[in-house]
Amino acid sequence: MSEEAKWYVIHTYSGYENKVASNILKTVENRNLQDLILDVKVPTEIVTEIHEDKNREVERKIFPGYVFVKMIYTDESWYAVRNIRGCTGFVGPSSKPVPLTDTEVARMGVETKTVEVMYKVGDSVRVIDGPLEDFVGVVEEIDIPNNCVRVTVSMFGRETPVELELNQAETFE
Repeated sequence: MSEEAKWYVIHTYSGYENKVASNILKTVENRNLQDLILDVKVPTEIVTEIHEDKNREVERKIFPGYVFVKMIYTDESWYAVRNIRGCTGFVGPSSKPVPLTDTEVARMGVETKTVEVMYKVGDSVRVIDGPLEDFVGVVEEIDIPNNCVRVTVSMFGRETPVELELNQAETFE
């Protein structure tokens, strides 16, 4: 059994996602399982609906019928989550739930990681990851909400703008 908490997906009755999530949190508090079950999420997004010439923002579930739980998998944590009213089971083979991989977690937007940007527009940075690794360029634009930075690098004697993720560049001395 792993000592590291991983994200697992729980299948629920449709429409019961928030109820299941709140019941898991109550069970964690009542049974003192804070060290085993760390986080519970129902990913949502804000969508603008147009109905009869009126715009209104509505919060929609990204994955209806599913709840994400970050937990250390043990018999006790499995039993606590599995026996929540409205929970039909874990996603994976019936004998053992399968945790999400780090790339799946990032792609689904379940867990967002914050990147601390140590550079600003006009600074020289070195690319530390990707096909342009070790190239040096100048920061032209930083877009924190979209996790990207535009850097102008000198390639084959030409100035070329390149879009990178925020964590793919670091300050260059």
